[in-house]
Amino acid sequence: MIKRILPPYLTYAESFDDANDESLFPEEAKVVEHAVEKRRREFTTGRICARRALRQLGRPAVPLLPGAHGEPRWPAGIVGSITHCSGYRGAVVGEASQATSIGIDAEPNEPLPGTLLATISHAEERSDVDLLTRRYSGVCWDRLLFSAKEAVYKSWFTLTGAWLDFDATLVRLHPREWTGTFVANLLVPGPEVAGEKIDTFSGRWLLSRDVLLTAIVVR
Repeated sequence: MIKRILPPYLTYAESFDDANDESLFPEEAKVVEHAVEKRRREFTTGRICARRALRQLGRPAVPLLPGAHGEPRWPAGIVGSITHCSGYRGAVVGEASQATSIGIDAEPNEPLPGTLLATISHAEERSDVDLLTRRYSGVCWDRLLFSAKEAVYKSWFTLTGAWLDFDATLVRLHPREWTGTFVANLLVPGPEVAGEKIDTFSGRWLLSRDVLLTAIVVR
């Protein structure tokens, strides 16, 4: 279903359950050998989805090991992103000649727990969430805001290799019927891509099968 919010030059694979028709490379298995079962299943299915997406680009299966911050290290010339949540696992990849950065995130369409919204948002964003919640029922706008910020972070990290706090962006959500767009304005100096400084990230979102999906692609 993530295809609906992606440009056509990217490839993807997704699963709504844990995949067990492929196994991890030994190097990958070592990464999660001491992890809890849930983490091992998510890691395995995410890697399987990533390899399926890479095969669509004509790329061979290779170990996808995590970097120092847990990010997947892609083969040379490839950019991509992996996500997972309850009921969904997915990966999106593309040639580096067509995309500089990709960030995807999946979240259950459920309200954020406790006071998390206050922790990850600005007053303007909370005001938007309140307004959207009153106008458009069925979408957990606080969770969608969180997902959009996660997609921003993944896109940012690919470009900078640096951490980005939740309060370093101001996200505005734009609704349509079960789908829409969002814009994230950076409140810190942005990276440069092809000689141009990035101060905003634009993305798309989708609600389907009770899963919220967000995607950002930097050309």
